[in-house]
Amino acid sequence: MITLSVNGRPVAVEAGSTLLDAARQSGVHIPTLCHYPGLPCHAVCRMCLVQVHGQARPQPACVAVAQEGDIVETDSSDLQEFRKTDLQWLLSRHPNECMRCEVNGSCRLQSLTSENQCEDIWEKFPRGCTEHPEHSLTDHTSPSIWRDLSKCVECGLCAEACGEPGQQQYVIGFAERGSGRLPVTVFDQPLSDTRCISCGQCTLVCPVGALIEAPHWHDVLHTLDARKRISVVQIAPATRIAISEEFGMKPGTVSTGRLISALRALGFDYVFDTNFAADLTTMEESSELLARLRARHDNQLPLFTSCCPGWVNWVEINRPDLLPHLSTTKSPQQMHGALTKRSAFARSLGQDFVAGKSEPYVVSVMPCTAKKDEAVRPGLTGDIDHVITTRELARMIKARSIAFNALNDDGKFDHPLGESTGAAQLFGSSGGVMEAVVRTASHFIGAEDALPLEWHQLRGVGKGIKTAEIAGVGRVAICNGIAAAQNLLETETWRDEYVAIEVMACVGGCLGGGGEPKSMDPLVLHKRMQAMYEIDRQAVRRRSYENQDLQKLYATELKQPNSDQAHALLHTEFAARNSGRALLMRFLDCVDRRDAEGAARLLHPDASWSTAGPLGRIDGVANIRALINAGLPARRYGPEFARHRMESSAAVDDLTVITPAGERCRFDIELETLHEDGQSRLAIKNILREIL
Repeated sequence: MITLSVNGRPVAVEAGSTLLDAARQSGVHIPTLCHYPGLPCHAVCRMCLVQVHGQARPQPACVAVAQEGDIVETDSSDLQEFRKTDLQWLLSRHPNECMRCEVNGSCRLQSLTSENQCEDIWEKFPRGCTEHPEHSLTDHTSPSIWRDLSKCVECGLCAEACGEPGQQQYVIGFAERGSGRLPVTVFDQPLSDTRCISCGQCTLVCPVGALIEAPHWHDVLHTLDARKRISVVQIAPATRIAISEEFGMKPGTVSTGRLISALRALGFDYVFDTNFAADLTTMEESSELLARLRARHDNQLPLFTSCCPGWVNWVEINRPDLLPHLSTTKSPQQMHGALTKRSAFARSLGQDFVAGKSEPYVVSVMPCTAKKDEAVRPGLTGDIDHVITTRELARMIKARSIAFNALNDDGKFDHPLGESTGAAQLFGSSGGVMEAVVRTASHFIGAEDALPLEWHQLRGVGKGIKTAEIAGVGRVAICNGIAAAQNLLETETWRDEYVAIEVMACVGGCLGGGGEPKSMDPLVLHKRMQAMYEIDRQAVRRRSYENQDLQKLYATELKQPNSDQAHALLHTEFAARNSGRALLMRFLDCVDRRDAEGAARLLHPDASWSTAGPLGRIDGVANIRALINAGLPARRYGPEFARHRMESSAAVDDLTVITPAGERCRFDIELETLHEDGQSRLAIKNILREIL
């Protein structure tokens, strides 16, 4: 330990600590814009400059290492004046859009400007590089993440979060120098065309509104205000803990009851628990694992979990050879959406719902930005109408002036989709899915009394790979963060070493998701995780198969795990990104939902569609659009809605399809690359359908 003085306050810190660490430990506040716990800091904002006795120039507290006997001053008149001038310079390159900015009220630049009462007095100097107009400032192409670089303060945190110290995806990096410096994508591609996995860690660390989750909360509020539809909301396990931080509570505070009450106050008719579907996912995935172990197909073992959409995106983009290893079970979000819209619950809402004329409006509250991406995947689109993050929900609550802290913490979930076990709560943390699966798999093999309930070797927020040996099942592993998964896959030893592998793209799992509250507490993930484990410890039932409502669902609708009925409702398919299979899946998804415009965006202008039926061959995008709009039977909703399904869940080149009527057919498609507005896209030129 070393001892120093900060503004006359003695403080002892560990060797290697920064002056910023020392100041915060002593209770002294130093403003920052380019610092975030766990990521390298490059001292570019200069807001944290402090004066160290004996040194001629001020030092950036975020990188200056504390030395024994240092005497540090943080608030001299010169430092305060510099910070004010620094802020005014930043404001000269920042748009005056605070009133409609998505991070209004939670922007660090806005807070500093307000605290220091800075005036916007300098001539406006917009960001960007006049010599390189290809560096687009605005990009809304991703379903998960929006970019508005006119608000960027060049802190570099997004590049670090996406790069070596963080996710190691390298989608974002800096280009140009001086006033033209910007964080851009690889080759200036729209984010949707890059290898971005939608994890949203860049949005989590951005101190301003340059990178945000694609905002859905405005549409949700408008729908709730209109009161024209029966509305349903489901909340993820990580959300009920992290939401507390948005209202000034300590990290790790569980606010399940308050959150339920707030959602009812916002106008939701039904408040359900995503954990019900997490229990269901556990049942399906445990059964699937044991079935694969019995079959021993080399290309299907080990089983990879598929609950994390960021991980699924990574596999489809980077390693489609791994697709057969992915569990076909839908994530809890999508399982819950399917049950809400197409099971007995939907039929209970009235005759219009039974007849397929109406469906409930379904919203999910998630800690994850990639869940927005997942909700528009082919075969899943429409089961969730909108996904909002934990941060977005906080904006909704504040917009309606709901006093969250004052709400009673006794709100209860609705049934039948609201009961859950302790195992389901574990889904919110890294290692939790595997622990839940092990608990249920041990029951299926008759070993629940011989195996421990808690698997501590799979827990924790530390990056990397954790393993455990499960008697009667085999060796399992969990990868805490997408970088850990990439490291695991660098060699082929994983194929023989493990029977099951859990991957969570974000470190810590969902509790560290890109849609969670932004926190400067370096221990925040640990505090959230401990709260999750405490919920599990206090649960009356701690194994998924003990869920009473789940047992009723299987008895009345699903028969048993991995049955035909369960597969039709609760399982999904995968495809290599930008492959013929992926484009066919998207096209058929648009046809099922009668989304003519969406289908047209996938087609070549001269596309043709040979239907192998009474409709014959349709030539040209306009005619195909017209057919989908008016030539097909009207779309049915709820339990009456049926989709095309791929016969194979993951075979890269298999274009065999099961139609909504249950027929088998095979497709052959021709693709062509189009160049439009300086961008390239793969389009479907010809579709040939053959009935088998």
